[in-house]
Amino acid sequence: METLDWIEVGAKAGFLVIVLLQVVPMMVWVERRGSALMQNRLGPNRCGPLGLLQSLADVVKFLWKEDPVPGHVEPFYYVLAPLVSVVPAFMTFAVIPFASSIQLGGRTVQFQVADLNVGLLYVFSIASLGVYGIIMAGWASNNKYTMLGSLRSSSQMISYELSMGLSVIGIIMTFSSVKLGDIARQQGQLITQLGPFALPEMLQIPKWGIFVQPLGFLVFLVAVFAETNRLPFDLPEGESEIVAGYHLEYGAMKFALFMMAEYLNMTTASGLLATLYFGGWQLLPGMAWILHGVQDLFGLTGVYAEWARVLFEGTSFSIKVAFFMWLFVWVRWTLPRFRYDQLMDLGWKVMLPLSLGNIFVTAILIYYGWV
Repeated sequence: METLDWIEVGAKAGFLVIVLLQVVPMMVWVERRGSALMQNRLGPNRCGPLGLLQSLADVVKFLWKEDPVPGHVEPFYYVLAPLVSVVPAFMTFAVIPFASSIQLGGRTVQFQVADLNVGLLYVFSIASLGVYGIIMAGWASNNKYTMLGSLRSSSQMISYELSMGLSVIGIIMTFSSVKLGDIARQQGQLITQLGPFALPEMLQIPKWGIFVQPLGFLVFLVAVFAETNRLPFDLPEGESEIVAGYHLEYGAMKFALFMMAEYLNMTTASGLLATLYFGGWQLLPGMAWILHGVQDLFGLTGVYAEWARVLFEGTSFSIKVAFFMWLFVWVRWTLPRFRYDQLMDLGWKVMLPLSLGNIFVTAILIYYGWV
């Protein structure tokens, strides 16, 4: 790699880390205010306007709070476990494109940290490493409740990661690529036929993943909730059964790192949902008209018009990610927790057959040229 390539990658990686670090306190505030809204109460409202500074106060508290290592734990692995959970959470977002590309000085700049030709495989491989931090925390804490939580997490990961991986096979078959940038780019096309029937121009819709793979989207969405340990799949930390699960013995900044990993995984999952099934950085309906209006109003041409397009694409992607982040909160404060046998039955008896059936149906549609 040339020096400019290293500078470009470093700048994009630094920008991504800064943005992800801002997402965590923002989502903590959204979680609190969202739960309050659904339960007809106020939530944080004292520390700053609308309680916006409450998350900042919590960060200061976690940083300065005493953080002793209990005497009965395995010290090395106890300290290592939160880092093993949070590092993969940062790494997985690197291949998700948040805008298309732009020409600068004869160079094509992609708006993703790493444009890998195995992007989807990278996401699944790195994301699966996070469960090792949970297993390590449960074992190193030398506590029966933490061990139960880590065992639950590992079995849940095996059960639902299989269905999640199979659910995206339909997307790969439809767009003939595992590069997330290519998948997002192809979703800018239009669906011109429904089965063997051609659609009139007024009924043509974008070729977003949710329209060509509705069953795959449903399976992937449910599996994402299970993989991120969010309600109704938060069995690894079921408070009513195992106190706090795998992070029972953790406090201060170590506990905060586990929570940070959870919210970062939610962000990556939301980015994947937006990229695979909602067009990624493709503009939302009406945004193209607004973009052209802005370009005409300010007389933007050349590189300035391109930067305006990239800004609108990034905004469109951010809106889609924000919607799914809110969906995580909405579901958490709406649905009750599953029993463990229900969790396993859903994963093996419902999700797995549906994901396999989706591959079969997709293959038939592609064979007859209907997709």
